[in-house]
Parts: sequence; structure tokens; C-alpha cells
Amino acid sequence: MTMSKLETTSDVEFLKTYNIHDYDVPLTTVDMAIFSIVEQRLHVLVVTREESPQLGRWALPGGFIDLKKDVSLDAAAHRKLFEKTAIASPYLEQVQTVGDATRDPRGWSVTALYFALIDHATPLAMNAQWLPVDEASNLDWAFDHQMLLRLAVERLRSKTLYTALPIGLMPELFTLTELQQVFEVILGHGLEKKSFRRRVLDAGVVLPTEFSKKSGKRSAQLYRAAALSLDFVFPRALDVLL
Repeated sequence: MTMSKLETTSDVEFLKTYNIHDYDVPLTTVDMAIFSIVEQRLHVLVVTREESPQLGRWALPGGFIDLKKDVSLDAAAHRKLFEKTAIASPYLEQVQTVGDATRDPRGWSVTALYFALIDHATPLAMNAQWLPVDEASNLDWAFDHQMLLRLAVERLRSKTLYTALPIGLMPELFTLTELQQVFEVILGHGLEKKSFRRRVLDAGVVLPTEFSKKSGKRSAQLYRAAALSLDFVFPRALDVLL
């Protein structure tokens, strides 16, 4: 009998009597920082807790991992996102895993923090609403969700500097000015116009169309997103105007 067969047999016998509850298992959740742009301001989706602990306090959407439904952390995050917004986001990214003995009064807990970008017109759960990020930062948050929001905003802005991620918020057709405005809203800073246009055109993340729209006294070229991943990386970071 080969070593691999011995190991397999040994594992089978071991697992017959193994009980996962022989060891302490921390509370395990996923939390979602879901962002959108509303009236030219970066917003985050927040909910009010409808049960104890910390009933009535503000929180990021999320919940416990379901061992029967969720085959992975990503699957749990997509499920919770769908429960809160009724859509499946094309882009969902894990930001960080956080855990300790004090973040949840119920006991030792771990959460996997994710962020997503969606259209703010998406229908929401009854206890959910959009709030500007700068206002949400000062809410009376449940658990450590104020810190989780800060981590997610930092990741979103970092990704916006060197990837095509914000294009996921654009309509089918858009001008380069409109695209730049979305980048600027997320970053909280202006971008040098010529540099931005050269960057997105040279990278091929947008494609010109035969259409245009009136912009002031002139007509502006309309573009569409190229068939690239939203995680497309620019050769170098965007030039931010401080």
C-alpha cells in the first residue's frame, strides 16, 4: 500500500470520530461596504440593526456564514449582498479579515470585510439606506463597523487610483468628462484633465462610439466601456490634484 493510500485510510478513520465542536469556534460573519454615487457624492449603504446586541445602531449590511448554503467566503458575501439589494454585483472584493475577543459582545468573532460598487437606483431592503460617506463616518456604529467602513473607503480609493473599477458605475454611453467626474467623486480630489484622458484612451479601457451629446455649446464624443476586467491595472497611478 502506498503512503498516499495509508494517509487516505487514516484520514477516513480519523474523520469518523472527529467533532468540530470539540474546539471553540469563533462567530464568523461577512460584512459589506456597498458604495454608489448619489448626486455627485460618494455614498455607502447602511442599515439599522433590528435585533440585539446593539439594537437600533447603524451597521454595514452583512450576516453570519451559513454552513449549508455558503461554500466559501465569497459565496457568503454574494448571498448577503443579494439579500440586501436583490442584485448580483459584477464586482465584489475582499478588503480584510478582522477578528478579536472584544469586537462583538456575544464572544470571539471574525468578519471578512468586502466592498462592492452598485447603482444607487437598486431596490433596497426596508431597513437600508444610502448615506454620504463623510456623514456616515460619524454615526453611532454597531460593533467596529466605523473602522470597517474606513478600511473599505481606503481600499476603494486606492483601487481607483490605478484600476478601471469606477467604469462599473457608468451608463452604457458616457463622455470622458462624466467618467472623470466619477473618478474624482470617489477619490475626493480633482484629476488633471489631459493626463486622465490620455491614460484611459491609451490603456484602451474605453472605446469611442459614433454618438455624441450636447455639452454646453459643443458636442462631446460618447464612449463605452471596453470588454476588460474592472480590475484592469493602469501602467501607473492617476495624477491627483491636491
